[in-house]
Amino acid sequence: MRVGGLASGMDTDSLVEQLMNAERQKLYKLQQQQTKLNWQQDAYRGVNTSLASFDDSLLSMKLSTTYNVKTASSTSSAVTATATSSSANGTYSLQVNEIATSAINVSQAAIAGTDFDPNAAIGEQNFTNGTVTANDLKFSITTYDKDGAAQTTDFEFSTTDSLNKILKDISNSDAGVRAFYDEQSKKVILEKKDTGDFNKDGKEIEFSNNFFNNLLQLDQSAETGGVDAQFTYNGALPITSHSNSYTLGGVTFNFTEKTENPVKVTVSNDVDAAFNKIKDFVDSYNKIVEDVNAKLSEKVYRDYPPLTDDQKKEMSEDEIKLWDEKAKSGMLKGDSVLQNSLYSLRSAWYNNVESDGPYSQLAQIGITTSNNYLDNGKLIIDEEKLKAALTENPDGVYKLFSNDVEGEGRGIVNRIEDTLKTTMDNIYQKAGKSTYTNDQFTIGKQLNDVQDRIDSFQDYLTQVEDRYWRQFTAMETAISQMNQQSAYLASNFGG
Repeated sequence: MRVGGLASGMDTDSLVEQLMNAERQKLYKLQQQQTKLNWQQDAYRGVNTSLASFDDSLLSMKLSTTYNVKTASSTSSAVTATATSSSANGTYSLQVNEIATSAINVSQAAIAGTDFDPNAAIGEQNFTNGTVTANDLKFSITTYDKDGAAQTTDFEFSTTDSLNKILKDISNSDAGVRAFYDEQSKKVILEKKDTGDFNKDGKEIEFSNNFFNNLLQLDQSAETGGVDAQFTYNGALPITSHSNSYTLGGVTFNFTEKTENPVKVTVSNDVDAAFNKIKDFVDSYNKIVEDVNAKLSEKVYRDYPPLTDDQKKEMSEDEIKLWDEKAKSGMLKGDSVLQNSLYSLRSAWYNNVESDGPYSQLAQIGITTSNNYLDNGKLIIDEEKLKAALTENPDGVYKLFSNDVEGEGRGIVNRIEDTLKTTMDNIYQKAGKSTYTNDQFTIGKQLNDVQDRIDSFQDYLTQVEDRYWRQFTAMETAISQMNQQSAYLASNFGG
């Protein structure tokens, strides 16, 4: 039982609180230590997030297509082209004599009147030539593949299905046709999905059933057959294609209309595209250098320890925010893991790459270190020199960056990737990641240790507070007894 100043007249609660505040100072320091460890962990993980993002961007820099980008231009919109890194530079001539089209069949007349509902049960609808029976809805459609082989697809529907559902299911099947109903003309359109003539001796879309022939009024003999594209390559080679797209020598040509005269297509290196990809990569690297150096040199404000809960109660949100900004500053100042990472990254860029290509150093293609010491090793690009290298020998630039071997011939991008992996692994060991438990990394173990000390000290504080109260209670009891004795003596022996 706690007795609070009834006999002594002292504010025991206040006295005990003041005494406990003095005792709690060590607890506050432990809590501040815990907060700083959490902040340091977050700072490390933030760096790792940036490094991981940069690491993801390296994939494209390991591809030859990044350095040997091709572009294709045409003298007419009737022929367009797409070139790949394997395409040979040069000029191609194409005369388009025929455009590929799809086979199509359209109802010969309106299949129904104005009251026809294509979304209602087909068995309840009246067609111009009668009504649908269950037997009408069992049918097959035959089309032909690229080799001219017949491909038959069987269908079976119910009279409760709507016309639109039936046509949609046909379109979504493997039959290779599009089927739809046009409400304005009251006609059905049956069209091959692929362009070209796949059945030289007959029709492209075959069917034989009352549903198609009578109710949908589709006449197989009235089909407009598919047509193959026909063009002449470089004035010497006539070529036929089922589609309006054809690939020759790594260049894909696309046709949109016939041409009266040959169209010239020119394939060349897209130096600007390759340059921009390398520039983006260098910019990303420079951003990493800038951010890591900022962390390493960030000022430490020793007069701004983490705030306690009691301190926060006395401050505004803006004051807390400004305080925390200073308190969090310098969490990674002078960190050896990050310093070693920067050193290894610089070495990856500057050390020679021994390959069978013409370039072994970045300076040869116009990439050097900034002379400004404030840039802390950032890279700068001589645009003219890099573009010249990409024009003259894009494969050599590729090998300088991405030569995938071990030792002195290892490309710059692969070296950077190795360094990033080592750095991120070291940070994981120190600060973990979201899937780790505290006992799997250094800061986590430190956090566990601090938490154990906090728990132990809180038990100690409980014992101290109980002791203070026992002492004050004993004092109050003694004073009360003395007061009672004084009163007794006064009443019995007083004047």
